[in-house]
Amino acid sequence: MKPTVVLYKKLSAPLLAELQQHAEVVFIDEPKRDGLQRLREALPGAHGLLGASLALDAELLDLAPQLRAVASVSVGVDNYDVDDLTRRRILLTNTPDVLTETTADTGFALLLASARRVVELAGLVKAGQWTRNIGPAHFGTDVHGKTLGIVGMGRIGEALAQRGHLGFGMPVLYHSHSPKPAVEQRFGARHCSLEQLLGEADFVCLTLPLTARTEGLIGAAQLALMKPGAILVNISRGKVVDEAALIDALQQRRIRGAGLDVFEREPLGHDSPLLELDNVVATPHIGSATEETREAMAACAVRNMIAALQGQRPANLVNPLAFA
Repeated sequence: MKPTVVLYKKLSAPLLAELQQHAEVVFIDEPKRDGLQRLREALPGAHGLLGASLALDAELLDLAPQLRAVASVSVGVDNYDVDDLTRRRILLTNTPDVLTETTADTGFALLLASARRVVELAGLVKAGQWTRNIGPAHFGTDVHGKTLGIVGMGRIGEALAQRGHLGFGMPVLYHSHSPKPAVEQRFGARHCSLEQLLGEADFVCLTLPLTARTEGLIGAAQLALMKPGAILVNISRGKVVDEAALIDALQQRRIRGAGLDVFEREPLGHDSPLLELDNVVATPHIGSATEETREAMAACAVRNMIAALQGQRPANLVNPLAFA
């Protein structure tokens, strides 16, 4: 008899067929809204859960005594209590690598759009307000040759460094828990303290995961260290930044601007002051949102799940102690 996988993310027909070869699949649409009760009803018979953006708390896990694996279609795992899953001997997998380049593309797009005021000025054209040559009031700032500061030098940080240094001739500073000699050699990057990076960088890009240590890492004191002409780009998690402090810094023009793909609360509330600021480029968490990358992420999650159900160690196991 096949194990049962509760699926709460739509899969392409080929991937669904692949998963169905190894498991009975119960699909729950919109588990955070109308489907929550159906999800709760399906959990007692679940051996696997596959999806994204659902916070699995202890109450939900208590409903799933047979659960053996959770395959998250994401690189971030801040929706999960990893220690609790490990205590329950439930494997947790994610989908790193496949979204690295796409997310770095998004980060650099936000950097460029913020520097050159692309969204603001495109809106001016569409509104029929382009009636004369653009003057200093609408000038942006150059990107090439400026200093790129990367906070969190993992896969995505390295991909950003490659784009900035090799493509735009940008000196690279980075802050991480340990030096990265290969990155320093390839891109001439310099490891430094967070304070030094904030003080020297023209563009500060956040690419680190959300943890107890990184939550609120960038607050009023850190924003005050940035240059008045600097731009903050966040493609990590919204709660890494104190959003109220960022809004204040942007409103007071203590920094030039921000390119944001993530927010403390998502979707971003219609009453957020960020929506009123012309020095903010805001996108709806599109870091990995391309057809190719989302399919690759789903494929990775499916194969992680199949391996787990077959008693094998998945390639992208977050909590190896649960497998021991």
